Amino acid sequence: MARAITLIESGGSEGEALIDLLYPHFGPARIIGVTGPPGAGKSTLVDGLLTELRRRGERVGVLAVDPSSPFSGGALLGDRLRMARHAADSGVFIRSMATRGHWGGLTLVTTEAAGVLQAAGFTTVIIETVGVGQSEVEIMSAADVVLVVLVPGAGDDIQALKAGIMEIGDIYVVNKSDLPGAAELAAVLRFALRGEGNPALDESEHPDSGHADSGDPNTLPGPVHAPQIRLASALNGSGLAELMVTLEQTEARLQASGELDRRRRRRSATELERIAQAAVRGWLVDRGIVPVDPDQLLREFERDNRGPHRFIRERLEEAIRNGNRLSGGASK
Repeated sequence: MARAITLIESGGSEGEALIDLLYPHFGPARIIGVTGPPGAGKSTLVDGLLTELRRRGERVGVLAVDPSSPFSGGALLGDRLRMARHAADSGVFIRSMATRGHWGGLTLVTTEAAGVLQAAGFTTVIIETVGVGQSEVEIMSAADVVLVVLVPGAGDDIQALKAGIMEIGDIYVVNKSDLPGAAELAAVLRFALRGEGNPALDESEHPDSGHADSGDPNTLPGPVHAPQIRLASALNGSGLAELMVTLEQTEARLQASGELDRRRRRRSATELERIAQAAVRGWLVDRGIVPVDPDQLLREFERDNRGPHRFIRERLEEAIRNGNRLSGGASK
């Protein structure tokens, strides 16, 4: 699996051929997306979810996406260190992946790597995003269910009210719930996401009450598909069993309504569009319309007196008309 994912990350015809070969075996594993701001404890929470999922006998694959350095292109790939206790478990596979400069919290091949894990028989795949804030919306197109992890005392009560983060989560997890302000943050989320109550301290949500979190999420008032809010402490494991119940109930609700199937179809459509865009760029490079080196295209544009849209459009029209490379290459 590690070699397969490396081959896919490297790009080229061999990786593409491997995906085509494995594609009939993709699915039906569920994909859980875990996102949230840096420092929210996403990796520690994923580690706790691994324990709960393994107790249920599931085989779990984890794709932990780390940011790449804008200078060296490398990445620390340190998320695996927080999940080290599962390293010897043959029912767990953990892979760190670098963004390689791609914005949006994921790498371009994350969904294909998830497919490799599905083909290998893993029943659950967890994708942990970079955690760069509101650019995390790509996880919506890659996961069946999205968990947004927030932490009290870090300004998340304001951050959570912003449009991007408010629209991507199915479950909002107030992590590190033993810290002051956890119940207040949960109350703010309830008010903002579900229109329930007043954003003030709710005694039923206080960490000392055993993370009761107002009971069964299916009995809470509000829209049927309103996001759920859960308190948890990934460090000591409290609230994780309840979180798993909420996760399973949310997935069942999405399945019954047909939303889960719609999400998976949208994911396939997004993947096809990404592949099409890469193929078109390859076609443009092959015909010299877009050089392999972006700086070369810029130099040619700087020597030209046309605007950027006209510059590209007329290069494209000329390539189609002549049927050969614009930069002196062999004809096609």
